[in-house]
Amino acid sequence: MNTRSAAATSGPLRLWLRLIGAALLAVTAAIHLDLYLTGYNTIHIIGPLFLFQVIVAFALAAAVAVVGGRLIAAAGAGFAIATLGGYLLTVWVGLFGFREIRTTAGTVAGIVEVAAFGALAALAVLPTEPGAKSMTDRFDAVISKLADRLPGGIRGAAGAVGGATLVALIVLLATVATAGGTTTPVSSGGSNVLKSTTIGGVSVLTNAEGLTLYWFAPDTPTKSACDSSCAGYWPPVKGPATLAPGVGGTLTTITRSDGTKQAAYDGHPLYTYIQDSKPGQNTGNNIVLNGGRWFEVKVSH
Repeated sequence: MNTRSAAATSGPLRLWLRLIGAALLAVTAAIHLDLYLTGYNTIHIIGPLFLFQVIVAFALAAAVAVVGGRLIAAAGAGFAIATLGGYLLTVWVGLFGFREIRTTAGTVAGIVEVAAFGALAALAVLPTEPGAKSMTDRFDAVISKLADRLPGGIRGAAGAVGGATLVALIVLLATVATAGGTTTPVSSGGSNVLKSTTIGGVSVLTNAEGLTLYWFAPDTPTKSACDSSCAGYWPPVKGPATLAPGVGGTLTTITRSDGTKQAAYDGHPLYTYIQDSKPGQNTGNNIVLNGGRWFEVKVSH
């Protein structure tokens, strides 16, 4: 089927792809907005990038819905796959010092982005209706020539889009399946001796490696409210633990919902924060993430 004959029958399909693509871009924008407002806004560089994603995704969704041209569709497809690439990069190696883990929101957003790419890329390669005029006629002509040169013409282009979408989905699912997300309490170097250090003039509790320890506002003295996805960001400190000489306070041990033991200090279950990479950092202090506010543990005297 050549471009001219395909254009005569592509109108209804283009409309559906246009509406679906716009809706999917709006959904991924909404997911990122929720994540931004519930804690990602506190993460260095990543927070502003989330806000940028929200603004651009909503703008592209509106443009696709109102205009629906090939150039806008191609821009939306490129943005969707770039957003997915950013997520995969933060899971694989980290980005700007931030390392992502497996979460339900991240998985859902990734699937939505794959679907948005597929719908909008298909919209970009489908021919426009005969006689339709737009500000991107030259771009449309280039796309038409490229599609005609592919084996199978428009059908070949559609097949290429479908194949690329399937590959993106497989890569996403493989990444999610192998990403970290453990809830097992951890201790460093086989030692559960908790120490203290001074950060910003405040004496705070650390683990054996010197990483700052935190407490979670929704917790109680006997129960952790940091569930499986939360614990990937905030690894619980293994219990029982001991205090180094000269460190005041009382240590206890609680049992988590999965049966593992977690150390607690003065009635607060203890955690490290995945974004603290070396001693002396307290990037998790006073931020709202995973459903509540987090605080560094101040040492009792």
